[in-house]
Amino acid sequence: MPALSLDQALRAAAAELSAAGVPSPRVDAELLAAHLLGESVGRVRALAFTDALAPEGYAGLVAERARRIPLQHLTGKAHFRRLELAVGPGVFVPRPETETVAQLAIDRAQLVPGGAKVVDLGTGSGALAASIASEVPGSDVYAVELSPLALAWARKNLDPLGVTVLEGDLRTALPGQDGTFDVVVSNPPYIPADAVPNEPEAADHDPAMALYGGGADGLELPGAAARTAARLLRPGGYFVMEHAEVQARVIAARLAADPVWEAVTSHNDLNDRPRATSAVRSAAASGR
Repeated sequence: MPALSLDQALRAAAAELSAAGVPSPRVDAELLAAHLLGESVGRVRALAFTDALAPEGYAGLVAERARRIPLQHLTGKAHFRRLELAVGPGVFVPRPETETVAQLAIDRAQLVPGGAKVVDLGTGSGALAASIASEVPGSDVYAVELSPLALAWARKNLDPLGVTVLEGDLRTALPGQDGTFDVVVSNPPYIPADAVPNEPEAADHDPAMALYGGGADGLELPGAAARTAARLLRPGGYFVMEHAEVQARVIAARLAADPVWEAVTSHNDLNDRPRATSAVRSAAASGR
């Protein structure tokens, strides 16, 4: 069978991925070709107007994506803000909506004279910690992760940036450093126990440990992240956490009812949905 041209292969791949329900079939087809060719997507689009041939192994890679294996697992990388992160089986693939959380933490860390001390609780691939370390020069960034598999990916992404990566539980993290952090950021597991994700990429391939927050409402681990943040932050320190949009009111109400927090604020993501809540460590409750 004669080899397909790149243009023919891209068209066939987009049709196959569309039939499989992949949300962005043409873009994924181009990204897979770019991965195999070692080129940018823009270059792939230009080559499609020439007599260039499809790369070897392309059909097999497209077939795997059609089985709803995450694109990032096939290419081994995920893009997050300015970064290209190494990802694969065993680690949660960072999502665009989390970039809003990163921005909130970065903005606050940049206000600290002499450099902020920051910790990312439940770092996963290290997306939040890596963004802060790379965008806030002089910051002293820590990242805590319990899963050994995710920890390996985090170290790969964070060690080159000088982040201190620690194996540990976000509920008990950094016991010797209470009251010393300027910023605590977290994207903890928060999905309720009976709320299985709709997308096969998440339901079948994201580790359960990174998805389910504990309890019927999924709020056990988000609550634990808030308690750890209260312990680790100095008075006036800043906490920001991602959560499901349906959890926004409950989380804001719980933080506002606790005298350890003040200036509790909900934040919308890129899709204008309430997906993060921030608060400031109260100086009045600094003895707690």
